[in-house]
Amino acid sequence: MRVRVIAPGRVNLIGEHTDYNEGFVMPAAIEPSVFVEATSRSGRMVSARIDGPGRATSFSLDRLLPPRRNPVWVDYVKGVCWALERAGYVLRGANLEIKSTIPVGAGLSSSAALELGAAAALVNLAGLTIRPAEMAMLCRSAENEFVGVRCGIMDQFAVALGRAGRALLLDCRSLAYEYIPLVLERYRLLIVDSRVSRSLAASAYNRRREECEAAVQQLAVQLGRPLRSLRDLSLEEITGAQSYLPDLLFKRSLYVVEENGRVIKAAAALRGGDLHTFGRLMGLSHAGLRDLYQVSCPLLDLIVDTAAACPGVLGARMTGAGFGGCAVVLLEAKAVELTGEKIREAFARQGWPEPRFYLTAAAPGVTVEI
Repeated sequence: MRVRVIAPGRVNLIGEHTDYNEGFVMPAAIEPSVFVEATSRSGRMVSARIDGPGRATSFSLDRLLPPRRNPVWVDYVKGVCWALERAGYVLRGANLEIKSTIPVGAGLSSSAALELGAAAALVNLAGLTIRPAEMAMLCRSAENEFVGVRCGIMDQFAVALGRAGRALLLDCRSLAYEYIPLVLERYRLLIVDSRVSRSLAASAYNRRREECEAAVQQLAVQLGRPLRSLRDLSLEEITGAQSYLPDLLFKRSLYVVEENGRVIKAAAALRGGDLHTFGRLMGLSHAGLRDLYQVSCPLLDLIVDTAAACPGVLGARMTGAGFGGCAVVLLEAKAVELTGEKIREAFARQGWPEPRFYLTAAAPGVTVEI
């Protein structure tokens, strides 16, 4: 048996660092994707090869061990097998040929796309049926528990459940989701890869989680009621906490509460076809990430500031964990060339490598061809 799977990357349009705070996010699947060509084989061995010389390996489904040190790409495939089998889904041997057009380390969910692509291929080869939402949760478990990366659920949900022409409004507490129309017509989404290695992102990401958890503990005591996460706070409550919450924890908390509100407002704007309001909210989101959550970097700020000054640009913000990676720009189609030129010039003046550009629309989620 042979199957071909296309698993897209994702861009988060608004709602950054709110997923692990049980808040709201609004990602969209994008056109750059992971492609998996899979064929059945006898026994319980899986061979996997990813594009690039010397990047072939094999492993047994009966011996799935988590990585002892920094994970490599095949650990995500192994983790998916581990999560599926732990959930009671019995897999079969397979040959996997994997290619990708998603830049690695750019914050566009290349790992989640690899997970969902491998999972969909293995599940179909084994003759199994799993709902996309369940597949997303199993892949998140693989990344959390097997690979050891404390990601939220947003990436896997966006990859599994993306829909062409739609953004995905996801409640990260209940996992309820809604498709929001992303009718671009004469507008486009331009993803700008800063090409900065996100070497600080993992440690800073975990530190931000710890800061939010510490803020929740202190706020619960001061407010005299149990709090599960910053999601449980109103804007009035968090602004009133400035007098007693340490400044750093106040900044983190204020950002999360305001960002949750921005996501809800952004969804309303898109439902009404108001891209200008949506773009303004993107700019406010970036300012919060830069000033309150402090996860931006000079290159991302330069992309956003340069784009925002260009005619025809409605909004721009960093996307992903931060400290490198990408920014996303909402702009008129006729403004793409000039905006790209201005960003290149700004980078050249700083002596930085030329950024990479990806023009995309909201794309379908995982698709399987048999």
